[in-house]
Amino acid sequence: MAGRYPAPWLEELRARADIVKVIGSYVTLKKNGHRYVGLCPFHNETAPSFSVDGQKQVYHCFGCKAGGSVIQFVMDIERLSFQEAVAFLADQLHMPLPEMQNDPAYERKRSLKERIYLANKTAAKIYHQQLWKPEGAHILEYLQKRGLSDSVIRRFGIGAALPSATVGRQLTKEGFTEEELIQAGLMLNREGRTFDMFRNRAMFPIIDAYGNVLGFGGRAMGDVMPKYLNTSDTPAFNKRYNVFAANLLRKARGLTRVILVEGYMDVVALSQFGIEGVAATLGTALTPDQARLLHRFAPEVHIAYDGDRAGQKAILRGLEVLEAENVPVKVLDFPGGLDPDEYIRQEGVEAFMALKPISGVQYRMLRQKEQHDMSTEEGRTEYAKACAVFLRNVKEPVELENHVKRLSLETGFTREVLMRQIGVTTAAEPQKPAAPRREGFRQKAREAAVVDWNARTLLAVLATGRLPRDIVSPEEFEDPVLRSLCESLANGESAAGLMEQQVDEAGRAAVGDILSISTEMDDDGLMKMAQDCVKKMRISRLERELDAIQKNLPNLPNDERAQETQRAFALMKQLSDLK
Repeated sequence: MAGRYPAPWLEELRARADIVKVIGSYVTLKKNGHRYVGLCPFHNETAPSFSVDGQKQVYHCFGCKAGGSVIQFVMDIERLSFQEAVAFLADQLHMPLPEMQNDPAYERKRSLKERIYLANKTAAKIYHQQLWKPEGAHILEYLQKRGLSDSVIRRFGIGAALPSATVGRQLTKEGFTEEELIQAGLMLNREGRTFDMFRNRAMFPIIDAYGNVLGFGGRAMGDVMPKYLNTSDTPAFNKRYNVFAANLLRKARGLTRVILVEGYMDVVALSQFGIEGVAATLGTALTPDQARLLHRFAPEVHIAYDGDRAGQKAILRGLEVLEAENVPVKVLDFPGGLDPDEYIRQEGVEAFMALKPISGVQYRMLRQKEQHDMSTEEGRTEYAKACAVFLRNVKEPVELENHVKRLSLETGFTREVLMRQIGVTTAAEPQKPAAPRREGFRQKAREAAVVDWNARTLLAVLATGRLPRDIVSPEEFEDPVLRSLCESLANGESAAGLMEQQVDEAGRAAVGDILSISTEMDDDGLMKMAQDCVKKMRISRLERELDAIQKNLPNLPNDERAQETQRAFALMKQLSDLK
């Protein structure tokens, strides 16, 4: 995987991407000596077993054996390929990819992207300042009538695009060209005339998880259409990859769920009532990329769209997207067709917090029930058949049993009949053996096996780069995986970088053990530690050879037996010398 990029460039990327800062944006870390510890994001745990070493730029979980460099962490947490993770980090660090370093077109594009970020940041300040001026009073009054306090307005940087064209002129005075502002989506050119994109609108800056102002959403004053106008896709912004309030999601710690709402005002209103972890899509239906982004910030997503017909359809689409991305999802079903903003204002914070989220299956059943006349046999039959279609996707037997019980009470059909309709065999019927489930290192720690810890410790010492090259030879390792790792480490590759190159669980487990040992290793006495490991490895190998000879001697012809006896004596002498 790593062969696409030069090794020196990858090492520079790993060095510049401070692993503590990167992982700290996903995991709450506490300093413990020269390392940082926290709860592993790759498996459920209550006691921290996840360790990040800022000096060695590696992380390791002692529970599930996840570990590696900052690139490996991004691959695992963002569910990216190696190339995607490298590009992700390089973009954050403003490091051009090697194959593009001398590409003038790429350099121009990167420069334009940075200029757009700066233009948007400047525009956001101007919009916010205009909100508090007399010309923006009507927009401020609208926001206050919607129940927004001055503090929450400032927290989200909400601003005002005035009816007159002002922002474009101010930005050109700041040194931005009209072409840059058109590329940023802040200005438009129609028939040779250039003018502001946003006029007479309440402005909501769209900020990514790293604090970059990507674009804006503008809410029209009066009956102007469209009601909400969003920045179009630009070289710095694509709606499908971002959500509103991602910057606040990143700052929130210990989120157990993200609440996904439809509009910017819903996010702001819930935030004002003290509800953390709220985000919204950017005027489009939920995309798979947004689903994966939300899953970065919390283990579960609660869809909290409006309770009207349009909102219900959007919830069903959202469920499909999140489930397809294996993101645990539930629904907050607001009664009476209310939206989250209306519900929390009418019922209060306690009622909102007490609103129990329901599973996607239960939500689908509720919507199906509304579409059938449950007072008739035909209606109940069609309802049962419709529910059976999506109940087939329920994998957990206990969860399925609960839904079937409810469906039986609602329709009058027996459990056995419903199970047959769903296509699940009952306990009395023969069942096909389930295919064995393959579990990776994130779900289950590697089962105890015969592990050569001396060999792994020796490789951990070798990974420090502080041993003379002639101390350790690949021939010392009988295991081909460890022999290959030794060759790579001897050639100067880092243990953290090697994790990215492993193609199977055996290799990943071996590198995980090396990282685990290295995080606990004291740098003093490395030479003695290496020599002790080599000595113990040689003793173990000689003892195994002797055992094999002793077992085979009775079965050998006389001439071969004599040769093997001589070899055994030679091995015993080597053992004696070593011990």
